[in-house]
Amino acid sequence: MQKRQVYLDHGATSPLRKEALEAMLPFLQERYGNPSSLHSPGRKVRTAIERAREETALALGAEPEEIIFTSGGTEANNIAIRGAAQARRGKGHLLTSSVEHHAVLDVCRELAGEGFEVTLLPVDRYGLVSPETVARALKPETFLISVMTANNEVGTVEPVAEIGALARERGILFHTDAVQAVGQLPVDVREMKVDLLSLSAHKFNGPKGVGALYVRRDTPLTPLYSGGGQERQLRPGTENVPGIIGLARALTLAVEELPEKSRRLKALRDRLIEGLLAMGDAVLNGHPSSRLPGNVNVSFNYIEGEALLLGLDLEGVAASSGSACTSGSLEPSHVLMAMGLGLQLARGSLRLTLGRGNSDGCVDYVLAVLAPLVDRLRKMSALYPGKQS
Repeated sequence: MQKRQVYLDHGATSPLRKEALEAMLPFLQERYGNPSSLHSPGRKVRTAIERAREETALALGAEPEEIIFTSGGTEANNIAIRGAAQARRGKGHLLTSSVEHHAVLDVCRELAGEGFEVTLLPVDRYGLVSPETVARALKPETFLISVMTANNEVGTVEPVAEIGALARERGILFHTDAVQAVGQLPVDVREMKVDLLSLSAHKFNGPKGVGALYVRRDTPLTPLYSGGGQERQLRPGTENVPGIIGLARALTLAVEELPEKSRRLKALRDRLIEGLLAMGDAVLNGHPSSRLPGNVNVSFNYIEGEALLLGLDLEGVAASSGSACTSGSLEPSHVLMAMGLGLQLARGSLRLTLGRGNSDGCVDYVLAVLAPLVDRLRKMSALYPGKQS
């Protein structure tokens, strides 16, 4: 079989689309004015930023003044959660799920060390947070709930609208990390009943290093930085103009193309899942149907995920694993462990995320090279029941 190059790691980052690059180029060259300047070159750039803000707001069902441009999802999450905490007079209680991205979990742990009470909500075997679990964990001093829209590892889509309705009814701020969802699912901040929503451009074929935070009107946030009045003082500093322009263009196109893209990716996803599970001793991680259209996460018994990744890379396939190598020791995915997956299966996870440019041929190639790789690695495992001595 002729070796191919197949990119199945769109959940980590996606290639910059041509239209976004073309929109950015003038702001990397001739349109270089500082948007805070009063002269004509600066005013023209300011006008472009505000147009991008309008486009971004329209794609999310928001108002332009509710959009704050950031350096990406991590910064947006930090501004939302820490900003809400610092806006309180005194400490309080916040809820988040046990399967959040570290950009949420780590800031919550820091707040816990500063005297805030933090509750990590459990999930079921699919990685779902139930609204009933959220309701039971609420306290009189609860001021913030943060639950992601869709999980970055296993693709499970959370019941955000139901949790949002619960938070709104109780007068509690609700933040969602929608980094994986925007461009993959319909996202409307009004229907979701969120007060704060984070996104990152490079997940939907926009540029790296730029994102946005939706901040519902009158939501109390304290700025994390000082030094300027940009972005309503919530993110001071000279704006990443080319990035903002690229974000808005990529997001607008992603929303326009969403129905067709979702249909196509779901078909590829389901074919891939069927082929992977047919290899035997494999389990699908995440919800079987309420999941991102391009996300496949499977655990293979008796195999280390890193060995799969290295073998696939040699065959030209870019993928990722749910486990990570930290300080020389294998640390299983906190998401898979929270879902109750055994240690062995958690270490044997493989995440394949589809996107623009993937086709049936990509799926066929991955299944063709993965089957013998799985067989070979299992025979090398001392734990494999079929291993011959």
